[in-house]
Amino acid sequence: MDPNRTQSLDVNKTVMGTAPTINATQVIKPVQCPVCKSFNPAGVMFCVDCGLIFDRALPDDAFGAPTIRMPVLVDEAGREHTLRPGENILGRQGDIALDDARVSRRHASINMGEGLILNDLGSTNGTKLDNDPITAPTPLEQGSVVSLGGFKLTLSLPGESAKTAMPIGGQTIQTPPPTAAPRAFLVNSSTRYPLHLGANSFGRRDTNAIVIDDAYVSGAHGVIELEESGIYLTDLGSTNGTMLNDAKLSAELRTRINEDDVIRLGSLEFRIERP
Repeated sequence: MDPNRTQSLDVNKTVMGTAPTINATQVIKPVQCPVCKSFNPAGVMFCVDCGLIFDRALPDDAFGAPTIRMPVLVDEAGREHTLRPGENILGRQGDIALDDARVSRRHASINMGEGLILNDLGSTNGTKLDNDPITAPTPLEQGSVVSLGGFKLTLSLPGESAKTAMPIGGQTIQTPPPTAAPRAFLVNSSTRYPLHLGANSFGRRDTNAIVIDDAYVSGAHGVIELEESGIYLTDLGSTNGTMLNDAKLSAELRTRINEDDVIRLGSLEFRIERP
């Protein structure tokens, strides 16, 4: 065939293309924030625009594998900081960024392997575990309180019962075990959650007395206290806030509520009901 000759294509001839293969590049869809509607890179833990913490429970796979939940550190404002396998640097410029003047840039580390090991990285103000200064790598357990120069974090492990003390306004309130009959109920259109005398923590994390599995609800969202004198609601610095009769509650503000009040968490509405 003459290589200098112009070749013409037969327009009536079918041309067979190459079929797609299993090695073709797959498009990974970004994650859209349900609050601000911005798109985030796949695999991120929180929205890069509004800071909403996405659900940490990975969906079950097609073979029915159980969900995976990671340990978290909960600060005094109720914010959660997720620990990942391997070394986690805590500090103002660490893997877990803590914006507090008492915390060094690289203050301490928690190594997550067979267990959880805390180590001070030569910080200025020191590191304490349950009020005791540490000088060597020290293991952590459920409910351990880590103090970085006075900035406190409480460890919460997945699958534990509701033993974690909920910090409210600088005072620690222990959630009582629900042994007695409920004194009231937190109700919406589909569910009735029992409320017992004392503090009833609520949020998305399974260590709460009331677990509300909704994307707008924070892991440690708030607490409802039942006392003989009345019922009180406190928001623990949640990401999306708590609405009471269409007014947003200030974080850490203990507010008395009545049975007629409407509590709104995202699109969910709740009322208090007494038996």
